[in-house]
Amino acid sequence: MPRSTTLNLPDMKITLFAMNGSYAHSSLAIRALRDALQTAGFADVALLEATLRDRRSEVLSKLVAERCEIYGFSCYIWNIREMLSLAEDLRAVHPHCRIVLGGPEVSFAPERFTALPFVDTVITGEGEEAIVSVARAARAGEPLPRLVVGTPDPHFAEAGIHYRVEEPTASLVYYESSRGCPFTCAFCLSSATAGVRAKSAELALAELRQFEAFSAPFTVKLVDRTFNFDRERAKKIWRGLLSPEYTKCYHFEVCAALLDEESFDILAKFPAGKVRLEIGLQSTNEKTLAAISRHTDAEKVLAAARRLTEMGNVHVHLDLIAGLPHEDMASFRRSFDAAYFACHVLQPGFLKLLHGTALRRDAEAYGIRFSATPPYTVLETDCLSFEELCRLEELAELLERLRDRGRFERALDFLLKRLPSPFDFYDGFSAYLREETGREVQKISQRDLFTHLAAFGAGLLSPEDGATFKALLRQDFAAAEVRKPPVF
Repeated sequence: MPRSTTLNLPDMKITLFAMNGSYAHSSLAIRALRDALQTAGFADVALLEATLRDRRSEVLSKLVAERCEIYGFSCYIWNIREMLSLAEDLRAVHPHCRIVLGGPEVSFAPERFTALPFVDTVITGEGEEAIVSVARAARAGEPLPRLVVGTPDPHFAEAGIHYRVEEPTASLVYYESSRGCPFTCAFCLSSATAGVRAKSAELALAELRQFEAFSAPFTVKLVDRTFNFDRERAKKIWRGLLSPEYTKCYHFEVCAALLDEESFDILAKFPAGKVRLEIGLQSTNEKTLAAISRHTDAEKVLAAARRLTEMGNVHVHLDLIAGLPHEDMASFRRSFDAAYFACHVLQPGFLKLLHGTALRRDAEAYGIRFSATPPYTVLETDCLSFEELCRLEELAELLERLRDRGRFERALDFLLKRLPSPFDFYDGFSAYLREETGREVQKISQRDLFTHLAAFGAGLLSPEDGATFKALLRQDFAAAEVRKPPVF
């Protein structure tokens, strides 16, 4: 439901700029700000999206070509360096424009950015009301404040989906049915704000139905930090999405420990491929979970994830974080092995020490050393050396190549169900590839990876199982490639 327009100001051109990770992504933030500005009477608001892979000169050229009065930059840890570089050059070419920074990366310790000579204003926190106040000041010819502290958007519950049918649609779009999180995980920015504001289940379903006007198939990813924080509300939305009138794929980040029997029953009714669930396990080490204020039972989370995976119709994604307090290589290995067969995709991430989080504040107490530049990735801890973290990065890359892309599915499943530790397999195969090829995992061709996996994997099995394993590898190769398979 769009909020009512209260002003009808003369045009002033504003461009809102986002830099996404890939072409598959789209920015919800700049669309929400666009709608807030246009509702307030600023009709001439353009959106400009680029990716980190785009040629920098082309992106700058597009920014300059807008020739507008205000440029709003949406800043995150993954794009802040590129954003600042582009903003500085934009100011050099277009010295009379106003440059406004907003987003999570500038919302904490904003003095890092307010002192920059090419930045006019930094907005912290929620931006809908703040960007309107900045635009009004610019329209009136007033000097812009260096810092604007954003306040919760009072119109959040009536804001709508922000995407428009007439505009290009990426394969992944975002929808926000709630803001805030009930949990206080020490590594997460959501812990810096208190409380949750949520749209009703009825309103969320009505807004999700609006995506049906878009003919293209895509995934709607709900950005709610914990979608099922209110169990009954979550179940109402899931029940509604069971209707065949909802045809998209829906991605939710959930707390598995909050799933009850009725939740499982509802989720079991979805057709395969319609629902994706992301579950943050992070670790199975009780001391680690306590240190990061994560008060969930890891065994209960794993049992729920395993049950969902075994249902077969819901895609389950489990997250782990390397570099957390009290977690050494042996502890991470236990977490990895416990999670591996409890999901479809296991994503080992690496701790980022974000400004505004408790873990960044307490990093020294845990012996955590991290990069001073974004994305502030952990370098070593008292429990994990730099070299061990590098090993885990190689393991994560190999996991993505072998399992996540689905091109080794038959052979890999056969192999790992006959080995005592999935972690030891990936760690050992990573070391084998490094010694045999001297190349990074991502630089090894698909065909060569099949050949190396055949040699390494068969060596871990009995002769009979080894022969079956190679036969399954041939089937995987035939399903993924059109070329003649290598001789194993």
